[in-house]
Amino acid sequence: MTTQNYLIVEANIVINNVVWDGDVNTWTPPADSIQLIQSTTPAMVWIDIAPITNPPPSPDYVLQEIMGAGDIGFTWNGFVLTTNQPKPE
Repeated sequence: MTTQNYLIVEANIVINNVVWDGDVNTWTPPADSIQLIQSTTPAMVWIDIAPITNPPPSPDYVLQEIMGAGDIGFTWNGFVLTTNQPKPE
């Protein structure tokens, strides 16, 4: 088994990020949790979509799906994680 980062999800919230090989004989995740491989799980995060110009315009942020960007506090809907951070201003 390959050691990699797993996101531990309880009640649809990422509660931890652990380095693990997926072997439940060496470590048992919390009961009623799900384990998502961080690098292969899509996550919606805020991305600045303002064009790159000189001078730069005001930033304009949208949620965009990025593979492997999930982190503690993100919510899980069964398909994709979503950041818990408010839209940047």
